[in-house]
Amino acid sequence: MANSYSQIYIQVVFAVKHRDAVIKFEWEERLYQYITGIVQNKGQKMLAINGMPDHIHFLIGLKPDCCLSDLIREVKKASNDFINEHRLTPAKFYWQEGFGAFSYSRSQIDIVAKYILNQKEHHKERTFKEEYLEFLKKYEIEYNEKYLFEWLE
Repeated sequence: MANSYSQIYIQVVFAVKHRDAVIKFEWEERLYQYITGIVQNKGQKMLAINGMPDHIHFLIGLKPDCCLSDLIREVKKASNDFINEHRLTPAKFYWQEGFGAFSYSRSQIDIVAKYILNQKEHHKERTFKEEYLEFLKKYEIEYNEKYLFEWLE
């Protein structure tokens, strides 16, 4: 779009169906590269991506003509197919429905990127459920507990 300028930064979080811990260290980097390629091919900018065996986070610079829901639907569908076609998991792989999306200002980008890149250390102290509920509370997002991710207790 000519003469359109924006500064939109979004952290996206989504989980493996049933919160199964199936994203293995041996192939997670391939998955992150694949997802980065999808985001970039859709004209968006990947700033950071990382995760745990049961969920991922990524931070993107989003152009105003992009529908975030459509982008995430494409990322989840294509990465789901990638994992299954390459037989990276013993059983059929699926992402859970839904995602979290949290916006940030330019001044927060380095902090959020470091947070994402430090997921493995961060989760030694806090569960995914604690982390996700903290995001929802921090951003004052109303939610219904029955529609949140399936949690492993």
